[in-house]
Amino acid sequence: MLDSNAKPTRDVTVRLPAWRWFFPLAALHAALMVPLSLLSLYHQWEVFPQLASPAAHARELVFGFALAVVAGYLLGPLPRRRLAWLVALWGLGRLGVLVWPLMYVATLADAVFALWVAGLLVPRFMAAKKWRNRILSPLLGLICLLGVVTLTWRYLGDLPTTAPLMHQSVLWLVLLMTFMGGRIIAPAVNGYLMRQFGQSGAGVQPRIEAALIVLLGLAPFLMLWPRLQPLAAVLALAAGALVLWRLYRWAPGQCRGRPDLLALMAGYAWLGVGLLLMARTWWLPAHDSAPLHAFTIGALGTLASAIMLRQAILRAKGRPEREWSLLPLVALFATAATLRLWALETGSVWLGVLWGAAAAWSLAWLLVAWRLRHWLARQPVPHTAGN
Repeated sequence: MLDSNAKPTRDVTVRLPAWRWFFPLAALHAALMVPLSLLSLYHQWEVFPQLASPAAHARELVFGFALAVVAGYLLGPLPRRRLAWLVALWGLGRLGVLVWPLMYVATLADAVFALWVAGLLVPRFMAAKKWRNRILSPLLGLICLLGVVTLTWRYLGDLPTTAPLMHQSVLWLVLLMTFMGGRIIAPAVNGYLMRQFGQSGAGVQPRIEAALIVLLGLAPFLMLWPRLQPLAAVLALAAGALVLWRLYRWAPGQCRGRPDLLALMAGYAWLGVGLLLMARTWWLPAHDSAPLHAFTIGALGTLASAIMLRQAILRAKGRPEREWSLLPLVALFATAATLRLWALETGSVWLGVLWGAAAAWSLAWLLVAWRLRHWLARQPVPHTAGN
């Protein structure tokens, strides 16, 4: 017989923010992966055979590093056990660049991680009321699906579709950075301008945001057909101009006292520069993948590092504007992106220039990892909540 006076028990579990684990791991992964890729590609280093191709290097950056950053930022607090499983799957998936016996297990882990992240994130944004918010649902699902599809390269090698598919993956990541970057920068700038000057800023600028979603949603499809590439170039040109105009309306000149906001804006500026360079490539067409590095090094590196550090500092009840590493990080990522874009134009010293870009990139991410460790040590004790 049930005791009617018994108190109901509460299922209590420790919940941890996903970024606490994913951000430091992603920073260390980014710092190591680029020099390892160069050793495998150009110095016949056989320890990491799956990195000995440009496509494998790009895949690891987009679906290894970038997907970990997305998971850390968007998943929110999770039960400790679930988060531990996700992190373990991600870490095991990174071993797919090693020797053959590990590759099969690592591939399965990588696929399960991407699908699990999609299963957690996609339904969350499907319930949004505005179509601009709902766009995150199919976009995140598509990026995770591409992460699974591109795993076949480990077994099939480079195919005629490999380069176009990798370009598609980067372009969808550009749309995600454009959308999420705007949603992070706009309220941060508005809050600062209101406190400092008593006036609100330009905000999200919904019409520009909607136009960017349409332009960046159509361009990746149009670039697949050579005859439509000039039209894709026009769309990319318009999108690049809108990104820079949107950035100008956020009034970076009034944010000189906020290096955290300037770092975010610098990353957003790289999106505009990359789109203009991509428009030129598609218009010629020069079949040059170099402009993609404006996105993967300049934009992704600068935006992701600034977002990671601001998240850690704010959760530690610190002042992001006092973080001394933010502007040096902007300079390091700008150096890495510029050297990589310039490398193929430098003649016989091109490999040295590539190593210079890799050194700047890795130094930046080691700095991020160190500063994350500093701020994580100042975090409050994880709380318990109902599962």
